[in-house]
Amino acid sequence: MDKLYWLDQIKLQDRAKVGDKAFYLSKIIQRGYPVVPGFVVSAEVLRQFLENLNSSESLVADLPHSSLHLDVANWRQLQQVAGRLRQEILTATVPQDWVNTIFQAAREWQTGCLILRPTLAVSNATLGMKNISGLLESVFCQCEPEAIAFALKRTWSQIFRARSLLYWQRAGINLQQISLAVLVQPVENAIASGLLSANSSGWEIEATWGLGIAIALGEVQPDVYYIQQATGVVLEQQLGNKMLAYGVDDAAPKAFSQPAPKSALTPDHTCLNTYLIQEAQQKQYALQEEYIQQIIALGTQLVSELGQNFTIKWTIAEQNTSGKLYITQVSYPQSVINHRHFIRGIGAAGGRVVATALVINNPQHKPEQLPKGVILVITAIAPDWLPLLHQVGGVITEQGGLTSHAAILARELGIAAVVNATSATSLIQTGERLLLDGDRGEVYRIKEEGESGTGEMEKRKVAENLLHPSISSSHPVTSHLPMIATQLLVNLSQSSLIEQVQSFPVDGVGLLRSELMVLNILSGQHPNSWILGGRQAELLELWSEQIMQFASAFAPRPVFYRSLDWPQDLPSLSDNLQSSTQSMLGERGTFSYLRNPAVFELELQALASVQQAGYNNVNLLLPFVRTVEEFVFCRRKVEQALLTEVSQFQLWMMAEVPSVLFLLPEYVKAGAAGISIGTNDLTQLLLGVDREQGQLGKVFNERHPAVMSAIAQLIQMAKSAGIPCSICGQAPAIYPEIIDKLVEWGITSISVEPEAVERTYQAIARAEQRIILAAARRELKEGAS
Repeated sequence: MDKLYWLDQIKLQDRAKVGDKAFYLSKIIQRGYPVVPGFVVSAEVLRQFLENLNSSESLVADLPHSSLHLDVANWRQLQQVAGRLRQEILTATVPQDWVNTIFQAAREWQTGCLILRPTLAVSNATLGMKNISGLLESVFCQCEPEAIAFALKRTWSQIFRARSLLYWQRAGINLQQISLAVLVQPVENAIASGLLSANSSGWEIEATWGLGIAIALGEVQPDVYYIQQATGVVLEQQLGNKMLAYGVDDAAPKAFSQPAPKSALTPDHTCLNTYLIQEAQQKQYALQEEYIQQIIALGTQLVSELGQNFTIKWTIAEQNTSGKLYITQVSYPQSVINHRHFIRGIGAAGGRVVATALVINNPQHKPEQLPKGVILVITAIAPDWLPLLHQVGGVITEQGGLTSHAAILARELGIAAVVNATSATSLIQTGERLLLDGDRGEVYRIKEEGESGTGEMEKRKVAENLLHPSISSSHPVTSHLPMIATQLLVNLSQSSLIEQVQSFPVDGVGLLRSELMVLNILSGQHPNSWILGGRQAELLELWSEQIMQFASAFAPRPVFYRSLDWPQDLPSLSDNLQSSTQSMLGERGTFSYLRNPAVFELELQALASVQQAGYNNVNLLLPFVRTVEEFVFCRRKVEQALLTEVSQFQLWMMAEVPSVLFLLPEYVKAGAAGISIGTNDLTQLLLGVDREQGQLGKVFNERHPAVMSAIAQLIQMAKSAGIPCSICGQAPAIYPEIIDKLVEWGITSISVEPEAVERTYQAIARAEQRIILAAARRELKEGAS
């Protein structure tokens, strides 16, 4: 290692060595802007490290010169290769003189905590590095040699993660084109951190308590301030949901009132800690007026340096009695896409995609197929659209909220989605190029520069590859995950996702949605039509095959099959459904089985067929149970189908109708072996709000005290009755901060969509770690007294 590159000394010719993130920061720190000081361990150091790996593995023999030609569609191979490469890096030794050089330089800051930020340069790249946001993560460590060496290896190893290898190949980037440097900076406790996003139509500030990692991990909903750029006036501000914050030492920062134990997020040598925010503090905005004005003033100055469109990350470091504003990252707009935000909705499924719009004004006229990769723009999506959604790249709906059918289906399929986008079908025309941002809930109309010419066409192709979301790109990497006691399960309905999901760190399938599963085999007809048409045997075989795919893939892990819970809005099946289209509820769940048991009996036969094939891991989950009489009716049907002859079989029920709060002991006496809390229906029934109506989103709040109290009561009642209690609604996935409470109350298992598995796993681990440490501290305190 020849030298370190200090931010205030980096030159233009150093850009490839230090990466874009460090280069952009160096430009503004050298012009006098407040940037956290730092130095860069150049990309050449990583190349030297890889060349000197002493390994018997042929896989690593040619690094860093190998192109690693992989079949990225083969997820097992991809994960195995990624795991082996990362293990080689993490177990190798960093030369001691390198570590000493970094340690001695960092000691000048007299800090106990460092952050190592990946900073990339990709040769011949056609898009700015903003497009890989979230691909590589920052690593925190103590300012001591052993911790620095391990953190350096963790940072380097990220370019070989499964999702990184997938990204490089889909973007057409060889490993030789990638230069990964590491920006090392000191970390101080922060009063608040966040982002300033500037564009010609207006500015937006996001803010949360403490360090900005809480926003990066999606663990808080930040405060948002909308700024009129010309005057600096705050036009509107919205209070976020900030239950926790991050700091870097054992004493809680002054802005926080309730310290919590060290986070389980990172391995040994971390200096990162989480702090719970007391309820009174949660109701306050993170930024005082003086800090808002400082950020606005800083943004105004940066316009002359960066232009009208840019994003900065900032932090207000806690220094004595006041705070000091620093810039931690600068992002420039994409150089080849000139766009403007023109529609805002609710970000229902994360990811960003560039594609052509396909507008459908009448959802009743469902086409036989959709062009592959388009962004579907529609008023609302009913479940029977599911087979078509496999083809689309993104979804925009005018109606619906976070728990609408469109949102749930998009999250399961890994499709970026914005819902409740008012007048979208009027404002957008078929054939327009759009950028859909499912994380921010925004849609941009794209104006291409240089429509003609093969160069621009190639740029557009690369842009699509880089931005197109895929469930594979967000697969959890299981190395270094802490052990957890709370079971983590996954919600599924599509057999096409089994291969991708079965290797996730989950304990089984907590919710197999039958109504979405069978839409793929019903050909637009209600099951009753198949039965009345004499095709019962054919349908039974298809149904059994569908269930068996999940049973075999996850065995011996349990699969909780939820029997049919038809919603009322299945247009192509409406002639056979008895539900009133005027009713929010209709003849849903087990009540419909009493009225017409034929389909339920066929489901039970399908489950029996799966058992007879030798799979004993499938259990039955009854939906929308209103009364004990309904449950008893279903239990008798289950016994008649001989499902209970298999000792492992369990009959559970959904806890989503509020009557269960009063009747659970009676359900247990009647044979309920477990419950699964459905937060979507429980919330809409407790608060009297239709969850499909996005405009009522502020009222439909799964964190409402009434809903949280009901969940706590159900968990306690299940515990008292000696039965397990799971939760499979959208709440834990959308609001991971409530997982702290679920674990504290004693939830048995949490089941979430595939895209939420990794962050839910980490949230469970942190919650359990807090409980363990709190108990240990109480024991020590009691022992001392």
